[in-house]
Amino acid sequence: MKKKLKKFLFNEVLIIGIGLIGSSIALSLKKNGIAKKVIGYSKTEKTRKIAKKKNIVDVVINKISDRISDIDLIIICTPLSTYEKIFKLIDPHLSKQTIVTDVGSAKSLIIKNFRRSKGREYDFIPAHPIAGTEQSGPNAGFHELFIDRWCIITPIRENKKRNINTIKKMWKLMGSNVEIMTPDRHDQTMAITSHLPHLIAYNIVSTAADIENVTKSDVIKYSASGFRDFTRIAASDPTMWRDVLLNNKDALLEVISRFSEDLSMLQKAIRWDDGDTLYKLFSKTRKIRNKIIDAGQDVPVPDFGRSKKR
Repeated sequence: MKKKLKKFLFNEVLIIGIGLIGSSIALSLKKNGIAKKVIGYSKTEKTRKIAKKKNIVDVVINKISDRISDIDLIIICTPLSTYEKIFKLIDPHLSKQTIVTDVGSAKSLIIKNFRRSKGREYDFIPAHPIAGTEQSGPNAGFHELFIDRWCIITPIRENKKRNINTIKKMWKLMGSNVEIMTPDRHDQTMAITSHLPHLIAYNIVSTAADIENVTKSDVIKYSASGFRDFTRIAASDPTMWRDVLLNNKDALLEVISRFSEDLSMLQKAIRWDDGDTLYKLFSKTRKIRNKIIDAGQDVPVPDFGRSKKR
């Protein structure tokens, strides 16, 4: 873990939304001495009580007021469907010096929302830490979440270079590897590497539970490791993933179309006992898995590197 900064990168940071990602950011900012004061906002009383009790943030607020004009950085950590409302809510109170960033996993549409809502000349720098678990809420947060994970920053033409560098530095101090992408490239990449896998997981778990000649108890009792991994992904926050898929629908629909074509090809190979086609595909995908391990994105141990509970 990196040493704490001798000088804070930010005096005050406001985190809007104290769920898994928001609480993990707050804990990491404090742990690594990146911010002098971390303020957390949540609309739900339960979340505010947990954040206060667990000392996730220094100050918990239940209302966004004109006090935020003195804040250096605002990080939006709420579902994508709330962004437009949040932009309109904070806009009247911000100074030109304020930096606003986010953690959403779809970019093109929220950038359009930002431009529609923008009045003052604050800097919104879109970002997406590719980190998380199937858990949600403030109790799920931990400061190590972003260590050795990628964070993608998708600057827009209005951004000041010094502010982009500041956000880049913040994520690096939290342990992340940082990549710069265009919003469109980000959305296309996430559609295939994240959004489609989640959609498949939700669908396959639902299908397995709905098959009439297999009871739900049998699905649970006899689930193999592959199915259990799908259920882990399918346990992800429903609100967040509903918003993610709808906010990246153009890129996602294109990927779904290609996936459906490839799945149809596999269906034909199985119907016609075409073992060669299946073997070639499986060999190809095995090599891709090895490349992911070589890139440090996973470890070559059973159960996707997750240790069993004793």
